[in-house]
Amino acid sequence: QVLVVGCGNSELSEQMYDTGMCEDIVNIDISDPVIRQMRERSGSRRPKMSYLLMDMLQMDFPDAHFQVVLDKGTLDAVLTDEEEATLAKVDRMFAEISRVLQVGGRYLCISLAQAHVLKKAVEYFSQEGWVVRVHQMAGSGDKQQFVLPVFVYVMTKFRKIPGSAPQILEICSEPMRLESAEQLVGAVKDRQHYALLCSQLSKTPCREQVSLDLCDKESGRPRYTLHVVDSPSVKPSRENHFAIFIIPQGRETEWLFGTEEGRRQLATSAGFGRLVTVALHREQHYEGMAGIQAELSGKVMELAPRGLPARQQVPFLSMGGDIGVRAVRHCDSSPLSGDFVVEDVKGDGSCYFRRLIFLHNRNVVQSEARLLAPVPLLGQKKRRKDKKKPSPTEPPTAIDKSYLCCEHHKAMVAGLCLLGDPEALPGTPLEVLVVGLGGGSLPLFVHEYFSQAHVAVVEIDPSMLEVATHWFGFSQSERMQVHISDGLDYVAKLAAEAPAKFDALMFDVDSKDLTVGMSCPPPAFVEKPFLEKVKIILKPEGVFVLNLVCRDSRLKESVLGTLREVFPLLYTHRIEGEVNEILFCQPSPEVQREPRELGARARALEGALRQPGRPWDSSYVLADMVQAVSIL
Repeated sequence: QVLVVGCGNSELSEQMYDTGMCEDIVNIDISDPVIRQMRERSGSRRPKMSYLLMDMLQMDFPDAHFQVVLDKGTLDAVLTDEEEATLAKVDRMFAEISRVLQVGGRYLCISLAQAHVLKKAVEYFSQEGWVVRVHQMAGSGDKQQFVLPVFVYVMTKFRKIPGSAPQILEICSEPMRLESAEQLVGAVKDRQHYALLCSQLSKTPCREQVSLDLCDKESGRPRYTLHVVDSPSVKPSRENHFAIFIIPQGRETEWLFGTEEGRRQLATSAGFGRLVTVALHREQHYEGMAGIQAELSGKVMELAPRGLPARQQVPFLSMGGDIGVRAVRHCDSSPLSGDFVVEDVKGDGSCYFRRLIFLHNRNVVQSEARLLAPVPLLGQKKRRKDKKKPSPTEPPTAIDKSYLCCEHHKAMVAGLCLLGDPEALPGTPLEVLVVGLGGGSLPLFVHEYFSQAHVAVVEIDPSMLEVATHWFGFSQSERMQVHISDGLDYVAKLAAEAPAKFDALMFDVDSKDLTVGMSCPPPAFVEKPFLEKVKIILKPEGVFVLNLVCRDSRLKESVLGTLREVFPLLYTHRIEGEVNEILFCQPSPEVQREPRELGARARALEGALRQPGRPWDSSYVLADMVQAVSIL
């Protein structure tokens, strides 16, 4: 027995009757013309179905008379605002529905699920002890006229249990139990936003890149991060309309995949009108390319562009045809740095890299080192063919101390060409202060390649010293010591005790405050009183090298202005494809050099560092790091 409240002139009841779904249907409405029209329309063809003129706020039916109450848009029409009179009217409507419904019966409410409508229905019936489930019925992906998805609230009547019985709230498009009405409203809102996004993407090319996370059903954590990239320059054909690109694990931070410009270049070079890039998350497990394709195929088709031919096979692309290798080696947490991981990832070819990632900013590689492939010992016998070979996915573990992975570290080392005779510099006694240890690759490189340099490293977080020592091959010696201290305090103390002590100061300090538009260094490191202390501990012909990462243009101009007030000579070098800008500051204007001279000095320094028997990566061209320098 079904009661349809506020039936209007909808064909729903007639269709339910004609398909044989159910015949014992009672339709009510407060409009006399509508009821007469519907009676005439049904006539004698549907003898078991009736249309009654009745107010749903005051129904004439006995208690527990129906097994189902069906509401198609009536609640949406009544609950147009949250005025007191409107809410009282809805309470009467719900009370009457509850009265005429049997225990175990269901109130089915078809709705567009505006937040205030859903919240009111969920709160009312869950407090009455009913089970509340929300089903998403139609969306932009279906061949419907609706842009917003249509929802059905399924409220099952239970006897109210005295005391505080647990609420049962579920959303059923992907079965998920929720703890509160607010969470349920939020889950529905996510689906509405996604439907609007899909509708927009299906109609017009997107001028800006759209990103979204697809989350794991069990944990709710992000499993895939998708970016939708349209290439207006690519003329779409049947073969190049749409493609999916799986970013190999661990490579999502690279410029090509981790920046808007890089993804745009990737889409253009791939030659597709729309490319969806897919980044894989480190906390998740994936069953290879085929498993990912099976998991994503349905969802990514909802992001397809307009004009995609029917039954068009959409290609899944990747680098080398696999999903890459990521092995998490160490997870920990620090009171100062928060949660962090050390992971090994496979790069191009057979190269592996070890990375330190702070999870509060998981798309930024904090430190990186290249891993050395194991070298067979001389005279070592070859493996017998029948013996088990090492796994090709198992990365090596030895650290390549000669390699600087980070472009900004290469530029910071290149800045040392401003000191003295560059050809003699590797064997010249130098006093170097590095603030910010991370994985230790920068001070380790200076220690290894400048044989007479004494390197003092300041690091505020003792956990980072443990990480650098155990995972990145860092070690202290007579020429390199780590001081666990706040860099601000350490420099202030040196300014009072040891002026003009250092030939080079190198600051590579990240900021933990993500609300500021500058992620490196923290703002206190570029305030004028502190910079004056930095100048005090620097020798007159020395160089202060600063890694600046600032997305706020006004803040950046302010920082550069303050630096110019303290240091009369300032060079700046922008790292191509990155936000990093390396600043070379000198306290004496007499040592100013033109960019062309800097390039020559950098080439001389590089030649001096390429010592026989000492490895040197061919990608190091220090002159490139300074030829693009601007003098401010």
